[in-house]
Amino acid sequence: MAGRLPACVVDCGTGYTKLGYAGNTEPQFIVPSCIAIKESAKVGDQAQRRMMKGVDDLDFYIGDEAVDKPTYSTKWPIRHGIVEDWDLMERFMEQIIFKYLRAEPEDHYFLLVRDLKNVVSPELLWLDVFKALCLFLCLQTEPPLNTPENREYTAEIMFESFNVPGLYIAVQAVLALAASWTSRQVGERTLTGTVIDSGDGVTHVIPVAEGYVIGSCIKHIPIAGRDITYFTQQLLREREVGIPPEQSLETAKAVKERFSYVCPDLVKEFSKYDTDGSKWIKQYTGINSISKKEFTIDVGYERFLGPEIFFHPEFANPDFTQPISEVVDEVIQNCPIDVRRPLYKNIVLSGGSTMFRDFGRRLQRDLKRTVDARLKMSEELSGGKLKPKPIDVQVITHHMQRYAVWFGGSMLASTPEFYQVCHTKKDYEEIGPSICRHNPVFGVMS
Repeated sequence: MAGRLPACVVDCGTGYTKLGYAGNTEPQFIVPSCIAIKESAKVGDQAQRRMMKGVDDLDFYIGDEAVDKPTYSTKWPIRHGIVEDWDLMERFMEQIIFKYLRAEPEDHYFLLVRDLKNVVSPELLWLDVFKALCLFLCLQTEPPLNTPENREYTAEIMFESFNVPGLYIAVQAVLALAASWTSRQVGERTLTGTVIDSGDGVTHVIPVAEGYVIGSCIKHIPIAGRDITYFTQQLLREREVGIPPEQSLETAKAVKERFSYVCPDLVKEFSKYDTDGSKWIKQYTGINSISKKEFTIDVGYERFLGPEIFFHPEFANPDFTQPISEVVDEVIQNCPIDVRRPLYKNIVLSGGSTMFRDFGRRLQRDLKRTVDARLKMSEELSGGKLKPKPIDVQVITHHMQRYAVWFGGSMLASTPEFYQVCHTKKDYEEIGPSICRHNPVFGVMS
């Protein structure tokens, strides 16, 4: 065991891919999940692109290099947590493995981290396995709704195609719960709780009981970081005329990350800006990429209106009008009655889009109001005979929140017990792929 290399953990998200070595508190590399290719590589024709063996296939960039290539076409293989272009994803992962991680799959155990979506075909599974390659002694986090058959197919590819010595499949939400143990708000280490995972492309509410995801109760919210960026961009376009058109999205993203916060009351917040604007309005200064001249814009209502779409999604998406607090309440109410109180008591935030100032406080307040109103109604309907016990609602925020899933994987893959619960190549050869239908819960290692 002493001679083993440290595990390498990779978390592929819609906007960014986080990668690094187990045992660290933060990923060593955070790169945009994009790839820049020449249009001559026939981006839209996947069948022809698979047959191409020429220079065009080698002429591409990923991450920050891809963003800075104006003569190339920039593509984002993952959209709303789903890989849409597997050819591009394969090339992206090739660079991640060999350029950043510099790893040989045959030399390392694997703990895989997958997105919160179900994989439905062998082709999708094939590239999902490339995510496996990401975790150098690796750990695989999988979507909670992933089927046992998909786990078997993943095992076949990992053990037979890549000849990995060991494989462990972990669940994203469980890793996020484990990462929350660093918070002072957490009284005891538990793997029961509700995980709100919000990244750049997708938001999920996932209930977990004793380390097991309650798959039938998971809810998807079509609001995430990129939607907030687009909404902020729209607000700035309507009011500010000094932003270069080609930099409007970049400016909106910078404004969101630098100035945005969640307000407790929308009407009062508008009043604050109207009565004393100089105190609350901020200035953003950028540089025109063409003329190289500075431009300055005022940032006002955009500061709080961007994140507000979590609580008033109809502002940005007329097809979805349910606030995040109601979604969380509905998820917990759909769960078995004996785990509802622990789920309310341990609501864990995960992902970059939950990092807005006062996001957790606003969510806790709105959710508490909903729960208290239900208890009050129960008491009234019973004519005062029923006195419900108050429900403790607590939203956990912590300093590892942004990279919670990655950090949870780092914690798991750095424990000696990790190697004991991994499914090995020897086990696979003796029993077959069905061995990966079940993986020990993270809790056995805590």
